[in-house]
Amino acid sequence: MEAKPWEATHEKAQEEQWIQNIHLQHKKRRRRWRRYVSLTQIAILIMMFLYWEIAGRLKWIDVLLFSYPSKIGAQLWKDMVSGEIWLHTSVTVFETIVGFLLGTLLGTLIAVLIWWSSFLSKVLDPYLVVLNSMPKVALGPIFIVMFGAGFTAIVMTTISITVIITTLVVYNSFNEVDANYIKVVRTFGGNRKHIFRKVIFPASFPAIVSTLKVNVGLAWIGVIVGEFLVAKEGLGYLIIYGFQVFNFTLVMSSLIVIAVVATVMYQVVAWLERKLMSGREH
Repeated sequence: MEAKPWEATHEKAQEEQWIQNIHLQHKKRRRRWRRYVSLTQIAILIMMFLYWEIAGRLKWIDVLLFSYPSKIGAQLWKDMVSGEIWLHTSVTVFETIVGFLLGTLLGTLIAVLIWWSSFLSKVLDPYLVVLNSMPKVALGPIFIVMFGAGFTAIVMTTISITVIITTLVVYNSFNEVDANYIKVVRTFGGNRKHIFRKVIFPASFPAIVSTLKVNVGLAWIGVIVGEFLVAKEGLGYLIIYGFQVFNFTLVMSSLIVIAVVATVMYQVVAWLERKLMSGREH
C-alpha cells in the first residue's frame, strides 16, 4: 500500500529534522572540544609562567640570564610608557611583512616560470637544491655590502630565506596535480595556459595558501637575523643591545614581544587561509 503524499512529506520533514539535530549535536561537541583545548593551553601557559616566577624568586635558576616574569613585565611596562617598545616593534613588523609578501610572491612566480618551461626546470633544478641547502644567514654580509646597512639589506636577507622554500613547495604542488585532469583539458583542445588556469593553479591553491603560514616563521627569522647584523632599530637590535650591556631582562622582554607579535601574525594568516578556502568551497 503506497504512502499518502502528506505522510511522505511528514516522514521527509522528520528525517530532515533528525539530520539537523545530529548536525547541531556534532557542532556542540566540536565547540566543547575546542573550548577544552583552549583552556588546557591557557592553563599550561599560566603554570609555566608561575613556575618560572617561583624559580626566579627562589634562585632555582640564574636570574641574571633568565630573569622572571614579574621583572620582565616591569621592563615591558617601562618601555611601553616611554614608547620605545612601540617604535622597535613597528619597525620589525613592517620589515617582516615586506619580506614575507615579497618572498612569497617572488617564490610563487619563480615556481610558475619553472613549471611553464621544462627546459628552465632542468637548468635551475641543481641550483635550487644548492640554494636550499645553503645557510641563508651567510648571505647577510653580502647584502650589507650590496645594499648598505639598513632596511633593504634586512628585507633581502628575509627574502633569501623565504623565496627558495616557497619556490620548491609551490613547484612540487604543481607537479603533484593528477595527470588525468590535465589530459581532460588537452582532450578538449586546451593549451598550456588553459591547463595552468583551469587545473594546475586551482589544484595547488591550498598548498600556496599553506605556504603563507610557513613563511611567517621564516620571515621573522630573516628579519631578526638581519637586525642582529645591521639594525639600529627593531626587536633584533634590542636583543643585541641587551646582550651587550648584560641586561638580559631586556633580552627576554624582547623575545616575549616577538613571540606575541609572531603569534598574532600567524593567526591572521591562518584566518586568511580559512576565508580563502571557504570562499573556494562556496
